[in-house]
Amino acid sequence: MKQEKYVAYVGTYTHENSVGIHIYDVDVEAGKLTERKVVPINNPSDLVVSKDRRFLYSIADEGVESFRIEKDGDLTSINKQWIGGMRGCYVEVDDGNRYLFVGGHHDGRVSMMHLEADGSIGGIADGIFHKGIGRSIAQRNFVPHVDCVKLTPDQKFLCAVDNGLDQVKVYRVDYENGKLELIDIIRGPLESAPRMIRFSRDGEYAYILYELLNIVEVYHYSVQDNEPVFEKIQTISTSPKKEEDTCAASGMEISKSGKYLFCSNAGVNSVVCYEIEEKTGMLTPVFTTKVNSDYPKMLAIYPDEKHYLTLNNNSNDIFSYTIDYKDGYSLETGSPVKVDKPNCIYMLKLEAE
Repeated sequence: MKQEKYVAYVGTYTHENSVGIHIYDVDVEAGKLTERKVVPINNPSDLVVSKDRRFLYSIADEGVESFRIEKDGDLTSINKQWIGGMRGCYVEVDDGNRYLFVGGHHDGRVSMMHLEADGSIGGIADGIFHKGIGRSIAQRNFVPHVDCVKLTPDQKFLCAVDNGLDQVKVYRVDYENGKLELIDIIRGPLESAPRMIRFSRDGEYAYILYELLNIVEVYHYSVQDNEPVFEKIQTISTSPKKEEDTCAASGMEISKSGKYLFCSNAGVNSVVCYEIEEKTGMLTPVFTTKVNSDYPKMLAIYPDEKHYLTLNNNSNDIFSYTIDYKDGYSLETGSPVKVDKPNCIYMLKLEAE
């Protein structure tokens, strides 16, 4: 039986030596990345692949850029578009490839962009600037900063995670008219700085990571009378109390099977793994590992779930680790991959030849 082939796309900040999106061949069994090429683009700080695996969309200094994914995983540029505001930091695409959603850290804007059948990005459908003040008017971080935009699994609503306002604003998506309507707000704890949201594979639970409090909040998610309902059921720490002052919860991902949730902690440089209880969605710690790198801003779990990796923003590298779920630990696998300012990653399974 042929081994499944995967490629990984790593987005970077290009103000130092990096020049764009790095493409890697992925050895899943060994937990290893081998660089193939780099596709030039300015500051691709986040990227996403369409559900049909035909197109990749990326943040760029110019706004957003679209690429066609070739059979071997290489990328061919299609077009660029301005998003109506400052450079974004997060991109999301709906399952039907109708719209691209962009979150703006610098200006607190949520943008909704038309997508064309050929994968190109069209004009702006809608754009909303968040307003308000979070924890302190005297500090820049407490004005609107949209750090993540994520559609609910049913594709009905867009969750815009605002790090500065301590809120997740929930918008109804009008696909017919290309509009966003604010219908709910999930209010986080004071001075919590929500960073991202993820949903369980069955779509019943939502997980919100808070950067300053170093916690994950677990919510039961449902739709009642065509309205989103988020019911908080658990709060769990990502780091021991004694480390809180130097810790910043930074990355969070759910494994392919939906059995595990991983979080990375910058500052203290650690990764924590939780098991997701199938019936309740609640989290139970499995292990915490100190990583041999500096500022693991994001992470990813290999498709076999036997390895994970961290994207380390200060040490400029990617480290892979082998997981032992039974005894509760992980060990470094091989040598690090050197890359300047890695910030995001997407692993894509290639079609069989």
